[in-house]
Amino acid sequence: MIEGYHKLTRAQQLQVLLKATGIDFSNLKVDSVHQEQIENYLTDFSLPEGIGVNLKVNGKEYVVPMVTEEPSVIAAASNGAKIVSQAGGFIAQSQRLVIGQLLISKAGFEVIDEYVKINQEKLLEIANAAHPSMQKRGGGALKMSARRLDTNKTSVDLFVDTKEAMGANTLNSMLEALKVDFEKHVVDVDMAILSNLADQALTVVTCKVPTKSLGDELAQKIVLASEYAQVDPYRAATHNKGIMNGIDAVVIATGNDWRAVESGAHAYAARDGQYRGLSTWKISDDQLVGKIQLPLPVATVGGSIGINAMAQLNLKILGSPNAKRLAEIIGSVGLAQNFAALKAIVSEGIQRGHMRLQAKSLLLEHGAPNDKLSEAVELLVSGGQINAQNAKKVVEEIRKKDMK
Repeated sequence: MIEGYHKLTRAQQLQVLLKATGIDFSNLKVDSVHQEQIENYLTDFSLPEGIGVNLKVNGKEYVVPMVTEEPSVIAAASNGAKIVSQAGGFIAQSQRLVIGQLLISKAGFEVIDEYVKINQEKLLEIANAAHPSMQKRGGGALKMSARRLDTNKTSVDLFVDTKEAMGANTLNSMLEALKVDFEKHVVDVDMAILSNLADQALTVVTCKVPTKSLGDELAQKIVLASEYAQVDPYRAATHNKGIMNGIDAVVIATGNDWRAVESGAHAYAARDGQYRGLSTWKISDDQLVGKIQLPLPVATVGGSIGINAMAQLNLKILGSPNAKRLAEIIGSVGLAQNFAALKAIVSEGIQRGHMRLQAKSLLLEHGAPNDKLSEAVELLVSGGQINAQNAKKVVEEIRKKDMK
């Protein structure tokens, strides 16, 4: 057990780590801002960032920064976006309300419900007074309601327009102020905390692709794959993972909380008691019609966004969107990713589309030189089996050729 690690100087922490792991960390790079941002800071962990292209949302074209370590994500999103853009692009809309909860078990629902209804105006004033800057920016607490959870548990839900911020700290400050009022006038509150199921901050994206451009058979297969994701949670989990490949990559790139977005998306996917795909595809009037709907409470200010230089740059790359437009861009990337994934699964198969990118990753892992990477990929792919053993053989083969 390591006691008081957070109280040690960096030099002392590194000595503790050396003793615990046998590894000398003294040469690791340090970012002074990040060192203050999290506790027990060691160093920075790097992920690749690329650019998704060909995305058209509500008539505007975007190049999209995407942070991901998984091969084929950016290629697939760009390919799906290109096909949709050629057919007119994505149509998106979003709303911005975040929910906080006062969770109560020590009074009946009727008592709590009556107090909220009678004192609605006063309670909203208390909430807004806890964070007046939000109201000054045109947002703030808008409404409250009581919701029965079971025979002895109630949630008092606070709905807040957080404008450009994700609003977690704002919401929690408001809830703490409301908790004081409830405990003074009504009943003790068990918990006061925001919810990451932001189903009042939904983003809806649709698109249409002429079936003749895909072929009727392929379009029908995409619809069938979509239907499986609505009836089978095992298929839905992988279906949604593909969607989140694209969504997370942009959420991370813009400095947003990808864990909150993931949590809310998957909770929303199970909102009727069964976990389902977040997107649907159907054929209507010779058009393959895609639709995705999910909570995307992303932000352009607040949290760590302001101190993250790459997040600031990436928002500029996107044209400095407001929070609603950012959510619409992100949702469109998710639907583009989903379209490309389903198209690959029902046609050449998902593995074939991954082959060259998988080969490249394996070869880099086993030391293939950058200037010989294209040659190495061709050798590994043509060999048929793309695995670690064959990647090592290809790298050795290239090294032997260079030594001659």
